Amino acid sequence: MNEASTPKSGPSEQPTAPYLDAVVAYGFRGSGRFHVPGHKGGPGADPGLRHALGDRALAVDIPQDIRGVDVGPSPTPYERAEALAAEAYGAARTWFLTNGATQGNHALCLALAPLGRHVVAQRNSHASIVDGLVLSGGLPSFVAPAYDSELGMAHGVTPAALDAALAADPKARVAFLVSPTYYGMVADVHALADVAHARDVALVVDQSWGPHFGFHPDLPESALKLGADAVLTSTHKIVGSLTQSAMLHIANTGRIDLSAVGRAIRLVRSTSPSSLLMASLDGARRQLAVHGEALLHETIAAARATRAKLGTTPGLAIIAEDFVGRDGVAAYDPLRLVLDTRATGCTGYEVADALRNAYDVQVELATVATIVAVLGVGQSAEALVRFAGDVDETVKRIRRPGGPVEALVRGPGALSNEMVVAPRDAFLGVSDVVALQDAVGRVSCESIAGYPPGIPALLPGERITADTATYLRELVASGARLHGAADPTMATIHVLAGS
Repeated sequence: MNEASTPKSGPSEQPTAPYLDAVVAYGFRGSGRFHVPGHKGGPGADPGLRHALGDRALAVDIPQDIRGVDVGPSPTPYERAEALAAEAYGAARTWFLTNGATQGNHALCLALAPLGRHVVAQRNSHASIVDGLVLSGGLPSFVAPAYDSELGMAHGVTPAALDAALAADPKARVAFLVSPTYYGMVADVHALADVAHARDVALVVDQSWGPHFGFHPDLPESALKLGADAVLTSTHKIVGSLTQSAMLHIANTGRIDLSAVGRAIRLVRSTSPSSLLMASLDGARRQLAVHGEALLHETIAAARATRAKLGTTPGLAIIAEDFVGRDGVAAYDPLRLVLDTRATGCTGYEVADALRNAYDVQVELATVATIVAVLGVGQSAEALVRFAGDVDETVKRIRRPGGPVEALVRGPGALSNEMVVAPRDAFLGVSDVVALQDAVGRVSCESIAGYPPGIPALLPGERITADTATYLRELVASGARLHGAADPTMATIHVLAGS
């Protein structure tokens, strides 16, 4: 297929799911399967797997290059499915991704930030941006997000901060930003796009947590409609496709070479992509485009009622619309329930553990100061009523007298560490393993982010400071999981030899 454009489909085709329908048609018509996968539609699979997934799922687990599905006269059902997704999101070209938004970030880095190319990236970008720069050899400078030092929470990048970062690195031709954040905080994408475009810079927005944006009047608008040149959406996170499926959308602005992105996607895409994941993307797009507004209307109303109920629980504070207007926050995603637990006398970790132990309630995220619940596009009101009651009872049972818990925060300048060498050179370079206390002043070979809160504490190529070493120890002590650390206890760390 020509990567330069997506075949056009009429609006009336949104109620269809051409790829999903084609996969189902092949899966159940009784074809002789003398191709991979080896389970042959079910008979060759482990009995336990067949019982867990069912033969219907195995029947539609088919390979690439099946005539009438993704091979044949253009547009094939697969091409039509991507075209319908592009139309639904208002993109010039959309690609289905089967390795999450991570795959899209890797491809964008390869296409837009090849060896030696300067880029500006948000300092609390997803780890896959840094990994993508390791793969591509791009040279990043970083722009710090607005930071709430009371809650230890990073928000978006302000237009002024982006303008300053681009002025400091005039060779940069692309900026990678994040909106919304894990906490549902939305940046002023329209103003950020104006800043980037005034300097002839393409704006890429990681909208992984907002695949539903733009599909209901009470939601923030999609970054694509606000001027971004490329947008990633993790469809599986909110909209109902299967885990690990996502989409990459390129706007019709001419600032991004579609053929270069297509080449990069082929490089990082499996030659055996999952038909189950891609069919789920096609189905999720259909539901969102046709019934999304109605489903979202019910979920948003239920979320509003849940926030009102939880606002009466002693010790809980609701983080939502009142944050809009602060630095870096232009809007808020109502499909996120963010609870400030500090006044309960318990950490967010403790509240989350108590919820899990008493009610088998699993929240998306816990920090020292917060818990975060993520809602789906069709989250039932009944489930939210139960959730509000479970949280209310749990907090009343475990809250402790005394002063509020203090959030784990970073010191001034901690989100702007000195980048000494390119991430690729540091990550792939010869390293020494040293005790953390002996690493101060040396160059990190590791990318380490605490989840939660998810803000990268250290990137490959950055000089390790005493403050960073202390913060890493505090993250471990607080119960955070360290993404990317070779030694999760942080007793040791890999540093660049000779640094």
